[in-house]
Amino acid sequence: MASLPHILVLNGPNLNLLGTREPDVYGKMTLSELESFCRTAGEKLGLEVSCNQSNHEGELVGWIQQARDSAQGLVLNPAGYSHTSVALRDAIAAVGLPLIEVHLSNIHKRESFRHHSYVSAVAEGVICGLGVEGYRLALQALAQKLKG
Repeated sequence: MASLPHILVLNGPNLNLLGTREPDVYGKMTLSELESFCRTAGEKLGLEVSCNQSNHEGELVGWIQQARDSAQGLVLNPAGYSHTSVALRDAIAAVGLPLIEVHLSNIHKRESFRHHSYVSAVAEGVICGLGVEGYRLALQALAQKLKG
């Protein structure tokens, strides 16, 4: 039996505080609940989904690099690193896996420094402002892309 396509969902800094950090901006779902939501959504789409979160840029870069050998696609919420991390951008470009960038809030309706993302230039697509639904849509887009 063939294994399911593997998608790695990565969440960046401060997303470990979901549910308690500015719930009016980021929602009331905890990180654990979000990860369960992603795994369930993936199952329905015929995907195996694993999730990781880190507050450390280098750890995220390492996971992206490791995904080259273990995943067929990535969903990334780079959070604050969106606006600062050339290292994340370069790691994504280097591994060559399809990646969908996700933001819970609409970064274009927020402070001007949030309007630019280094990650967007190397992403297949960007979903922002739809809350946790953005993760399901990102998984759906990757599932369709992998089916050809």
